[in-house]
Amino acid sequence: MRLTLYVATSNPGKLRDFAAMAEAWRRAVDFLPLPGLERIPPPPEDALTFAENARNKAIVYSGYAPSQIVLADDSGLEVDALKGEPGVRSARYAEDAGFAAAQSLSSDARNNLLLMERLRGFSAVDRTARYRCSLAAARDGVCIAIAEGTVEGVILDTPRGQGGFGYDPLFYLPEFGRTMAEIDLVEKSRISHRGNALRALLEILSASEAGKLS
Repeated sequence: MRLTLYVATSNPGKLRDFAAMAEAWRRAVDFLPLPGLERIPPPPEDALTFAENARNKAIVYSGYAPSQIVLADDSGLEVDALKGEPGVRSARYAEDAGFAAAQSLSSDARNNLLLMERLRGFSAVDRTARYRCSLAAARDGVCIAIAEGTVEGVILDTPRGQGGFGYDPLFYLPEFGRTMAEIDLVEKSRISHRGNALRALLEILSASEAGKLS
């Protein structure tokens, strides 16, 4: 029995990640973008945790797809030397700080510039960090499953790689000797915080009324 999950995100990087997961895992699950997402007023992302934000988004967006399972995520970077920053505000890190440098750059590039500036002077051993992802599934306004995944790494002082998005060019994986931006999408789906969270979520859904996965 195939399971269809409608993904409530307009982030092209996240959509690519989900597509790569479907290809890599070859499980009986289809990921589809939520129809009409661009016309739906986005819910506020003002909760204190990734899990709360993901849950709130999944509940709201599921109201626009009756009887379907809608998947929403909230994810970001936690840097130990910065006491967990940027955390739940990862996507708006530079914006929140009023960081005016290079306004012509993308928000991802500005976020990375600010992170490098705030970590200037820190040694490699003090640059430990993790990506964290919370995924929530909801149907008809009710959250039916939620799961979390993480991946540990180190923040570099210079970006490396052309792939990925967000902080990927700075997020170095010592075990692989590469940044997240230097890893192809299929491999990323196996080791990333989003991949880990989705595997956990699918295990929950497979044992629930959502149906069995093969």
